[in-house]
Amino acid sequence: MNVDVRGKNGFVVTEAIKRYADDKLQKIDHYFNQNLNANVLCKTYKDHHKVEVTIPTKYFTMRAEVADEDMYAAIDLTIDKLERQIRKNKTKMQRSLRKKDGVAELFAEDVDLDALEKELVETPFRVKKIPLESMTADEAITALEMIDHDFYIFKDSDTDQISIAYLRHDGNYGVIETE
Repeated sequence: MNVDVRGKNGFVVTEAIKRYADDKLQKIDHYFNQNLNANVLCKTYKDHHKVEVTIPTKYFTMRAEVADEDMYAAIDLTIDKLERQIRKNKTKMQRSLRKKDGVAELFAEDVDLDALEKELVETPFRVKKIPLESMTADEAITALEMIDHDFYIFKDSDTDQISIAYLRHDGNYGVIETE
């Protein structure tokens, strides 16, 4: 796995941090047949550090983010979180993407799929139908605040496209626009 470690918010990435992140990411490399690229972003704040790991593939992007008081602990926790995501969703990803060429070659075959499938917890989900209302992004954020959810789907009256207003981890709001 090719690992690119970068710092943000004034954090200077040392060789020790680079080696540590690289060593930890090799822990999940055995899940894949292809040589993937992993982007590690280390941020520092007044009272904590945050580590984001993004692994883009041809078919999907894996991402995990964790904050901790210690940078090394944040790296450990982020890699553990990413590994749990991969183990939990590997079978689902293979099933849903089976129709696309090359997906079978993405994951390593020596991984015990039966053991992973036993670990896979079927997450119950509920289907909810909502009316798609036409409104501005500001109106959608107000509606989001009113229903106290993490996101709100709406038809943007300015662009006439379906969009999603969401609450970001930093407490601010964002809008995802479709093309």
